[in-house]
Amino acid sequence: MPPDQRAAFRVTGEFEGAPRTVEFAGGDLTALPSLLAPLHQIIETHATLYDWAAAMPQPMALRGRAPVYVAALDGGERVVVRHAWHGGLLAPLTGDRFRRPTRAPREMQQSAALRDAGIPTTQIVGFARYDAGFGCARVDVVSRFVDGAMDLGMVLSGLGHDLSGDEAFDAVLDLLVRLAHAGVVHPDLNVKNILLRRSGRGHVDALVIDIDVIDWDPARPSVQTMSRNVERLVRSIRKWRRQFGCAVTDTQLVQWTTTAMARA
Repeated sequence: MPPDQRAAFRVTGEFEGAPRTVEFAGGDLTALPSLLAPLHQIIETHATLYDWAAAMPQPMALRGRAPVYVAALDGGERVVVRHAWHGGLLAPLTGDRFRRPTRAPREMQQSAALRDAGIPTTQIVGFARYDAGFGCARVDVVSRFVDGAMDLGMVLSGLGHDLSGDEAFDAVLDLLVRLAHAGVVHPDLNVKNILLRRSGRGHVDALVIDIDVIDWDPARPSVQTMSRNVERLVRSIRKWRRQFGCAVTDTQLVQWTTTAMARA
């Protein structure tokens, strides 16, 4: 995270309530002050946040590398609970074990910093780390639920209800421009890592998620940032089309890429 964004996070943390950490038998929990006690109680009762969320009735299907669950806290606030898994070729070996401090603290900081910089993303409100031996931990990450949001893959496959493919591409283009001007490269930018929602005024917004891996360099030329993000996303769209089908043509992707590069 750039130094100026680290400073922005500290100021925001002090204003909103800096995240706090509490230890429990076999691990630790970090969360915003208002959620520390309820999340801690859940761990005491259910062993892990993920186990608790998995047992709750699910209002909608979410999926990343593994199922992602939506659950309601006492009081009604809905949160999304994701268990962290490795990706890539070594994933079968490394599984869900991460070297401490894991990527979760950075993801929470990046979430606050991106939001301060005007880049739409979900708010990470806490994470729990469970000791896994040899200096490793397993991790659950908790974020605020974004009501009415669906990922880009669902929309492109015609499951977006009131969202059209053209609206989705326009919203994603606006997001990519923000990322490019800020110097934020998302090396795993794919159709599942972009959420879309219609605001109360009818405008469609795009949010970027799974931000623990971003490469943030404000000095990087915006055209270079745009090129890397667009290349990765277009590759994901084509893969999604092969696997699940969607009515996006290569001609449309070329036109969209040209427009994106022109706005970098």
